[in-house]
Amino acid sequence: MASDDASRQGPRFKVKWPVKVKTNQGSMEGVTLDLGTDGAFVRCAKPLKLNEVFDIVITAPDQLIEATAEVVWSNIHGPDDDITPRGMGLRFLKISGEHRRVIAKEALQHLDAKKIDSRELEALQTLVLDVDEISSE
Repeated sequence: MASDDASRQGPRFKVKWPVKVKTNQGSMEGVTLDLGTDGAFVRCAKPLKLNEVFDIVITAPDQLIEATAEVVWSNIHGPDDDITPRGMGLRFLKISGEHRRVIAKEALQHLDAKKIDSRELEALQTLVLDVDEISSE
């Protein structure tokens, strides 16, 4: 999974939120194991194939987060355990600024600021501040 780590644009935090994946073949349920403003890892029984594009709905505590995503990493045939969970890494292709801010705000609460790159921390803070400034006007 190292190649997926290298292609990430931002930090991820560990959170288990229910998800629903919708494809042309139907829908399936899963749960996030980690999440960031750029994508997520979703644990599910039947991961999709690499490069497959689909719609996803993530059930956050206060609202639904909707996005279009692409599979960038998939564990279809490996063991399904805590070390190597069955699932798929995905990259958000289309997600609203509002939903990205919801994720950024949650990330700031979960991540240890000392352990992430200062530029990534600043980017998350900027996303969150933008929405706070707009709502206070």
